Amino acid sequence: MFGLGLPELLIILVIVVLVFGAGKLPQLGQALGDSITSFKKARRDEDTREAPLPEKGRNALGK
Repeated sequence: MFGLGLPELLIILVIVVLVFGAGKLPQLGQALGDSITSFKKARRDEDTREAPLPEKGRNALGK
């Protein structure tokens, strides 16, 4: 899809280490994981929410 292979991923990792430092990487990883988990939970909650049924005698536009 994006054509990211091992060399490209290693270059990205080196840039991230240079920008944030090696000590900050675990915190960044945890924050990213928490964000992904929160996003998935919100999406799952939205999917389970039912859409309201239209009232009888009204068309789809509400007229």
